[in-house]
Amino acid sequence: FYFRNKHRPFLLFVSLLHVHTPLITTEKFQGRSRHGLYGDNVEEMDWMVGKLLDVIDKEDLKNTTFIYFASDHGGFLEAHRGNSQLGGWNGIYKGGKGMGGWEGGIRVPGIVRWPGVLPAGTVIDEPTSLMDIYPTVVQLAGGEVPQDRVLDGHTLLPLLQGTEQHSRHEFLFHYCGVFLHAVRWHQKDSGTIWKAHYATPVFQPEASGACFKRGICTCFGDGVAHHDPPLLFKLSQDPSEANPLSADTEPL
Repeated sequence: FYFRNKHRPFLLFVSLLHVHTPLITTEKFQGRSRHGLYGDNVEEMDWMVGKLLDVIDKEDLKNTTFIYFASDHGGFLEAHRGNSQLGGWNGIYKGGKGMGGWEGGIRVPGIVRWPGVLPAGTVIDEPTSLMDIYPTVVQLAGGEVPQDRVLDGHTLLPLLQGTEQHSRHEFLFHYCGVFLHAVRWHQKDSGTIWKAHYATPVFQPEASGACFKRGICTCFGDGVAHHDPPLLFKLSQDPSEANPLSADTEPL
């Protein structure tokens, strides 16, 4: 692929099977990690990504290739074998895969590499979306996005290059399937981010923070609790969504 296209623009999309259940790891990586089968899977994925980057470096394409590495959802909390957790870990963030609104289900790592254009070692803590890939790629290719409709995504380049300090998303809508579960509001000209939850998964057992009895949380029916008024969190101060606000404590 690289050899045929190294003298002209190319788009390579690699969708990895790794770190998705069932965890399939080749013999070479089995038992490599101290974190069981999931860790082996991560190590093999890391090796595969490294192989791709090696070819880009070898073909002298490093400074002209924009690379974006991300996941489509947070870790799958319910994936277990015995006492081993097989579905990743979401740190301080509540919830995980299949939960349409909680941060643990929607907040994923995003790693960008473009030496010579983007400064190395920069950390950008702004809410963006995988919907932003399309307009970013169109801009990089010198094209224009369609003007006859409203696009949900925004180009990431101004944020990555430091010409803009805030994400262009004032609102992000978080769905579980076709059901709207939560909305995030990035208050303009301030660092304040609010999130309203209209529906949340019913955890089983209640204190577990996951849906172990079902195997994964559902999006509707008796699997969700509806909130009227919605649960409201100040994400900029409470990223783990532990303390819902009330009109008594937060009249604003």
